[in-house]
Amino acid sequence: MDKELDITEVGKFLKDGMTIGIGGFLGCGNAHNIIDEILKTDVKNLTLVATDTFFEAQGIGKLITEKRVSKLMASHIGTNKDTQKQVNEGFIELELVPQGTLAERLRSATAGLGGVLTQTGIGTFVQEGKTTISIDGKDYILEKPIYLDLAIVKAQIGDRAGNLVYHGATSNFNVPMAGAAKVTIAEVEELVENGEIDPHTIHTPFVYINHIIKA
Repeated sequence: MDKELDITEVGKFLKDGMTIGIGGFLGCGNAHNIIDEILKTDVKNLTLVATDTFFEAQGIGKLITEKRVSKLMASHIGTNKDTQKQVNEGFIELELVPQGTLAERLRSATAGLGGVLTQTGIGTFVQEGKTTISIDGKDYILEKPIYLDLAIVKAQIGDRAGNLVYHGATSNFNVPMAGAAKVTIAEVEELVENGEIDPHTIHTPFVYINHIIKA
């Protein structure tokens, strides 16, 4: 089994209006090379799911600066002035999602769950328009799964079957995103042969990965 893909082929998985999830946190664990490859295409009107948009014109922030994103689901936008400007101008529709909730909504999609119950956001704008369920006298928001058309993750090591190992904190949102998409592409720093990764060290198993890029 060999899922290796040439980075120049990324464009064939893109289409206007699709929902893309990109793992990472403030650039750490972002697939920077694949992001640059996306920008070589003319894809636009994307829904972007990510914990943040890094800084303007850097990494994932390039998608914002180049105005490829029309809707954003993220935990914060405070580090990217381009994101703030485009939201204020109405170019980007923003849904702020608490960080833990974002991870759990992605995990719910991976696990085939109908959603997750959380008290995070009770009594705030996060609760608006959502179903509230009371259990043992406590109110919880029903947060529904986030399904992705394409997930782009970054790992330190991957084998040709698609098993992945992350370095330190780079596992962050890469782990829950990998299984939430119709297609998942992994960018890896080191590509090894099948069987070379100790099974006990695998963070994302091959079943969630469709294609792998050595970049």
